[in-house]
Amino acid sequence: MVSNRTVWFITGCSTGFGRELSRLLLGRGHGVVVTARNPATLEEFASAGNALVAALDVTMPSQITEVVRQAEARFGHIDVLVNNAGFGYLSAVEEGEDDEVRAMFETNVFGLANMTKAVLPGMRARRRGHIVNISSMGGLVGFPGIGYYNATKFAVEGLSEALAKETVALGIKVTIVEPGPFRTDWAGRSLKIPKAAIADYAQSAGARRAAVQSYSGTQQGDPVRGAEAIIHAVESAEPPLHLLLGRPAYDLTAAKFKDFTAEMEKWRDISLGADFPAAG
Repeated sequence: MVSNRTVWFITGCSTGFGRELSRLLLGRGHGVVVTARNPATLEEFASAGNALVAALDVTMPSQITEVVRQAEARFGHIDVLVNNAGFGYLSAVEEGEDDEVRAMFETNVFGLANMTKAVLPGMRARRRGHIVNISSMGGLVGFPGIGYYNATKFAVEGLSEALAKETVALGIKVTIVEPGPFRTDWAGRSLKIPKAAIADYAQSAGARRAAVQSYSGTQQGDPVRGAEAIIHAVESAEPPLHLLLGRPAYDLTAAKFKDFTAEMEKWRDISLGADFPAAG
């Protein structure tokens, strides 16, 4: 799918993967639609002749429609969409504040879905394209204190897997990126926490919250190397459906599926016994 010059549309470029992807791709001559809610954070890209810099809040469908229109008018088409915009919320399930949880779902899930729906008509018409959805290892493994964030990313995983099966015959590929801890702004300025913590969760959700906040800026993952891995996956002849990034993501996900397989086998007879008996 990828030629010498492709057109990438990236959401959430003010920091992290979105910003590093934009820098790398623009430096290699690709066309890039660089977006963020606050366009003032994108000043470094304004002078690039191969960039379209635009304000975009993915929770506003009218803005999505307009920026996709601008992108197609400027570049003629969109080859790769990177749904990167999103944020985290650290709370026990019981501590969760409804307005904060719903706001996170609006960005992490519904915003991603609406962006995808906006670019698919053009990709279907051209019978090629690539959707890259930034999920998390938290889309595969649940952790105390981030249950609602887990829920948004588990939703992204399911949506993306279904989308991949719907679009494969149309020449449109899907890759789900599952990073572990990276030195992005996720655990810093972008992170939200509940106003009132419940003492009974201090050793579970509370401990997790403190740990995440304490390592902001010292995470093992390198956003530049992560961005390079994403580009490599998109440019490969057979892009992966799932792309884990970083050792913590790889190791914790491998351990989860090992435990899951063992549990399946332990309860195999009970699981299979829930069917009607075979006839005859």
